[in-house]
Amino acid sequence: MEVLNSRMILRPADHERSVRFYRDVLGLAICREFPGGTVFFLGQGYLEVSGRGGQGPSPDQVLWLQVRDLRASFDELREQGVTVLAEPEHKPWGLHEGWIADPDGMNIVLVEVPADHPIRRDTRGD
Repeated sequence: MEVLNSRMILRPADHERSVRFYRDVLGLAICREFPGGTVFFLGQGYLEVSGRGGQGPSPDQVLWLQVRDLRASFDELREQGVTVLAEPEHKPWGLHEGWIADPDGMNIVLVEVPADHPIRRDTRGD
């Protein structure tokens, strides 16, 4: 199997509210829109907000977003009234992480990768 692209699809309770959150609060750029759906650029993938959800997201589902400056991102999001689930902290696996929620309660982890973290190295030759 050869994977050419990836996309996460969210089914929100309120489409317009979720589009406003991802576009205006998180600042994601729109890739395309279609009747009943909006696709956002999400780093090297895409986030599609379309359809209508039922019971809301599972706590087992998490959207992982890498940011350049975790503290500045949290300060900005807090000013905009975003629900903070966990303050930024250094994790035992070496990443800096903080957790927020989208309007439907979707867990979002914001991650800052330190310069010396193995994710930043090409280990294929090791």
